Amino acid sequence: MLNRIKKFTALNRDERRLFFEAFVTLGIMRFALLTLPFKHLVASLEQYKEPVAAPPLTEKELNLAQNIGRAINRAANHTLWESACLVQALAAQKMLQKRNIPGVFYLGVMPGNRSQEPMQAHAWSQAGDIIVSGGQNLESFTIISAFIWGR
Repeated sequence: MLNRIKKFTALNRDERRLFFEAFVTLGIMRFALLTLPFKHLVASLEQYKEPVAAPPLTEKELNLAQNIGRAINRAANHTLWESACLVQALAAQKMLQKRNIPGVFYLGVMPGNRSQEPMQAHAWSQAGDIIVSGGQNLESFTIISAFIWGR
């Protein structure tokens, strides 16, 4: 516990603010996913059935998107609730959109092998050229939906 406190106090003021915002946004998105139909959560976004290019960003926007991604990752490791990839992707979308940073979040699937593994699903978000959340093993997933905002 003391180590976590030391790590937190080592963050600068902006990083702490983003951490708290990410923590709260993850909680809101988790609650929303448990209580609302998914289509309501993405109603304001353009939906595509194939990959779409994320709009280009300025260097300042890219840096802020990276900081948001780090904050979401940190906060997701400390929530009392499950903050899986879909919750993180939705939180990233909300935090980026709040700052007028355009982006895309994706839903993908990976078929399991016939006998032992079920199909796996994954969600990730992207702003410009960077993956903001859910960036592990993306090449293994087939995109089934892309949701874009801010263009």
